[in-house]
Amino acid sequence: MSYQGHQVRIGADIGGTFTDVVLEAGPIQKSAKVLTNHAEPEQAIVEGLVKVAEKAGIDIDQVDQVIHGTTLATNALIEHRGAKTAFITTQGFRDVIEMRTEGRFEQYDLNLILPPPLISREHRYVVAGRIAASGDELIALDELALEAIAQKIKSSDYESVAIGFIHSYMNGTHEQRARDIIADYIPGVSVSISSEVSPQMREFERFNTVCANAFVKPLMASYLERLVECLEVVGADCPVFMIHSGGGLISIESAIEFPVRLLESGPAGGAIYAADFAARHGLDRVLSFDMGGTTAKICLIEQHTPKTARSFEVARTYRFKKGSGMPISIPVIEMVEIGAGGGSIGWVDALHQIRVGPESAGSEPGPACYDRGGENPAVTDADLLLGRLDADNFAGGDIPLVTGRSVKALECDIGSKLDMDSETAAIGICEVVDENMANAARVHAVESGKELGDYTMIAFGGAAPLHASRLCEKLNIDRLLIPPGAGVGSAIGFLRAPFGFEAVRGAYLKLSQFDPGWTNKLIQELSSEAEKFTRAGAPDARLKREIKAYMRYQGQGWEIVVVLPNRDFVAGDEAEIRRLFEVEYIRLFGRSLEGLDIEIMNWSVQSSSILPAVEPVAPVSSETLLSPTSKRRIFDAREQAFVEAGIYDRESMAAGSKVAGPAIIVENETTTIVNSAFEAIMQSDLCLLVQRKSRKTNAAD
Repeated sequence: MSYQGHQVRIGADIGGTFTDVVLEAGPIQKSAKVLTNHAEPEQAIVEGLVKVAEKAGIDIDQVDQVIHGTTLATNALIEHRGAKTAFITTQGFRDVIEMRTEGRFEQYDLNLILPPPLISREHRYVVAGRIAASGDELIALDELALEAIAQKIKSSDYESVAIGFIHSYMNGTHEQRARDIIADYIPGVSVSISSEVSPQMREFERFNTVCANAFVKPLMASYLERLVECLEVVGADCPVFMIHSGGGLISIESAIEFPVRLLESGPAGGAIYAADFAARHGLDRVLSFDMGGTTAKICLIEQHTPKTARSFEVARTYRFKKGSGMPISIPVIEMVEIGAGGGSIGWVDALHQIRVGPESAGSEPGPACYDRGGENPAVTDADLLLGRLDADNFAGGDIPLVTGRSVKALECDIGSKLDMDSETAAIGICEVVDENMANAARVHAVESGKELGDYTMIAFGGAAPLHASRLCEKLNIDRLLIPPGAGVGSAIGFLRAPFGFEAVRGAYLKLSQFDPGWTNKLIQELSSEAEKFTRAGAPDARLKREIKAYMRYQGQGWEIVVVLPNRDFVAGDEAEIRRLFEVEYIRLFGRSLEGLDIEIMNWSVQSSSILPAVEPVAPVSSETLLSPTSKRRIFDAREQAFVEAGIYDRESMAAGSKVAGPAIIVENETTTIVNSAFEAIMQSDLCLLVQRKSRKTNAAD
């Protein structure tokens, strides 16, 4: 404990536009937003750290812990900007990552072009040797051929090597031996093997995942090492932990070894942030809405727990269609992510329709109003012209906005092509981006079998509170919660995350041939692996364990996830496992299937530290209607007109303070727009509850 009996912790989230840094020491919480430095991203963290320490009056050497999440690995994959990587695979499987699967993401497009593989054919090498699906060795590994490949790799100056052999999830000895041979010939080269990175069946997904890990490994290792050094230079000589895509914390060393686990680390922090407030307010059904400068993320949270999956796609290339991206087989908080942020660029397509994104102005040069060289109109430019932003107080006054630049960009890129003025162009951009996000939420809900009408939205991220009321109108959602610190929500979420790791493995078992001894041995191995990574960051913490199986009826193509009892299994437990499977199957599909055996294809064990129980939020006892400090003209999409909106300072609002829309509630990191159909009531924990004026309830109802 280094500051008045409280541990000083830093949460740092690098996004495409802004880097958010939050300091927390007991009741003290200070935050800062700085523009992301894409050339040296660690410098933005250091700059933000210095700012929040000064705000809190805390010396930097009193910082006890830094928790970090970043989109750098994701961006490197999207931009194909990583290490020169070689891929070694089993003879006959050289083109798996290019052939993909038989699935077509646009079934009737005769000119369909598949996304290019991460590693092109000339950088892929094959070697004889074969492991069977049972894990038995059918053909010995050709070590002489491997030595020749190692010499080619050394002479070609590869920085990283990915190794993926067929059925290595059942037996990784060939991959381990290949790694040893490569390391002997090329000391110091980065090597990733699929049996450690993603030991799951389905070779396309597994090979692609190990290639992605190898591709970003040198880049992330260099970045994380520089970050630690820069923190030490300014006096923060403390442990640094990373949040991974599944929502847990791991050590820097683990992150360097498995950087593919960091791909969705920033958005994962946001989902944890929303889940924490869902628990405090007793909300069992929540739609998490995170909109930053580059992307918008939407996640379903039920029973205070974000929805999870064991795979996801990066860099979808074809109208954001499922199947058109790069599949990554790792545990992840499941969410839909679209190119809709404050920096997303508006443009006119060949049919003279306004489109928004996925290209973003980012932080360099940024939206036109930043006056940093950007010439294209972004969502932030549209928000400025519609009165939603104060040009003089954006980001707490750190980034003055130039309205004239926005007007010029909107007139040039939108107005001149569609014969409209800049304000009408701004309305078009905002309505398109809001509909894009609302449609993504609808699709995500339908795919999950959910109806959003009885959900509460929790909005955060610098741009989300500007657009959340309109999304609620489009989605027929009555209640919206905007927590304190919403503008830096993901960084705060990092500070709420447990230490944890999920170990996964492909291992086939028919339920009719259930073997409790084999099952217990497998689960114990997975438990030991998961606990090892968790203990690396939290050696003395109390841990909890969750066991999941990915199951299907025999002959089906894909599995559903089933949570299994957290205990040793005994003879006869196959009946209970079948019951659990059928309960989940009926919930998803309406009925079970008679007379079919059940297969378990993959297993996972998650180990995580136990967090203190959250305290429920007390309801507001009385409400006081506030008068605005001033007014500003804003566009209200529901009224289809500009209206006078009262301006309120969020920091001056106490519990029970009530604001009637249309209204603008300002704070340093973001601005909340309350549309004319809504009202906002400050809750006892300083969350803003925005609800339809006809409702007279608090957030916990």
